[in-house]
Amino acid sequence: MPRWEFIALAAAMMALNALAIDVMLIALQQIGASLMVDDENARQYVVTAYVVGFGMMQLFFGPISDRFGRRGPLLAGLSVYVVAAFACAFAPSFTVLLLLRFVQGLGAAATRVIAVSIVRDVYGGRAMAEVMSLVFMVFMIIPIVAPGIGQVIMLFSEWHMIFVFIGVVSGAFTLWTWLRLPETLREENRRPFTLASVAQSFRMVVTNRVAICYTVAMTAVFGALFGFINSAQQVYIGIYDTGELFPVYFAAVAGMMAVSSFLNSRLVGRIGMRRLAHGALIGFVAVNTIAFVLSLLGPVPFWLFLALFSIAMMQFSWIGSNFNALAMEPLGHVAGTASSVQGFLQTVGGGVIGAAIGQAFDGTVVPLAGGYFFASLVALVMTLVAEKGRLFEPHNPPL
Repeated sequence: MPRWEFIALAAAMMALNALAIDVMLIALQQIGASLMVDDENARQYVVTAYVVGFGMMQLFFGPISDRFGRRGPLLAGLSVYVVAAFACAFAPSFTVLLLLRFVQGLGAAATRVIAVSIVRDVYGGRAMAEVMSLVFMVFMIIPIVAPGIGQVIMLFSEWHMIFVFIGVVSGAFTLWTWLRLPETLREENRRPFTLASVAQSFRMVVTNRVAICYTVAMTAVFGALFGFINSAQQVYIGIYDTGELFPVYFAAVAGMMAVSSFLNSRLVGRIGMRRLAHGALIGFVAVNTIAFVLSLLGPVPFWLFLALFSIAMMQFSWIGSNFNALAMEPLGHVAGTASSVQGFLQTVGGGVIGAAIGQAFDGTVVPLAGGYFFASLVALVMTLVAEKGRLFEPHNPPL
């Protein structure tokens, strides 16, 4: 498989997660009205149910892929995702819809774990960070176009067709994977699937200071991102009354994140993961501090909110791809399990944090700005612990 196709396919697998969330944000209000959900904040559970299933099942797919290889578990997870997506279109009640979204998340877990694992199978160090940046750049195309696609579907049809669209696209990606993805895990690197071996692999992950600290840091940052995703429709439309321009503003921020990821892929080989990521983290803390203080002082003008949020999310791109590579770097020998544990912590932990931020929505941007501020502080503390207080060092200090 050519390098460009490998990157595109890995990005497509990860993009299915963004597709399952971003394309329906514009329809949350209509979904709630159609299925008789009166509580506006309760509609966010359509996102939360998916995220919880997505996070939990990652603990399963990692060890399985370390034992049986990447292709089989990946295709099984994709199949579950596709079937659940089509089933969501026929959900008779909000409870059934949430259950199906949970199942869809279970299947999607394979894409996240195995996409990272196959990149780690093939690349390491700065090369992995460069590839992950390119993967993330392509992946960000979905958040750019998905809300607009959702709005077009809603103009000509109703929310049920959004799930049909997700099913069709994911079915095409599944076929592409089946036809083109080779097995990337060599036989000699496969680990036995026993309770003892799985426990040993988990212990390797959670006892490695660098890996676990960077994972917890990313959990906090992802929690802030999930908080925004949960309340994006309420913030853009409810507070700032953007109306049909909501997808445009959403896409603009995602586009800046894609540009940032591309820049990271060009710079990381020359500057290094730590220098880029640590600098972005300090900037992330600074911008979120300003936004939180301004939100406490009164209503924040839309132009200022969008500017500060865009700067923060550009830095998020540098943090995300590099922190994940730093967390995976010492664990190449257990890449599948490492990816699953890290994915579980980041997704479930981030989903819980994001749900708390979303449920705290009170008609202002204070809960969202506060969530980003405290998440950035946690990430900074965990990074300092990982590096023993020495930021910007080009290499790991001794473990």
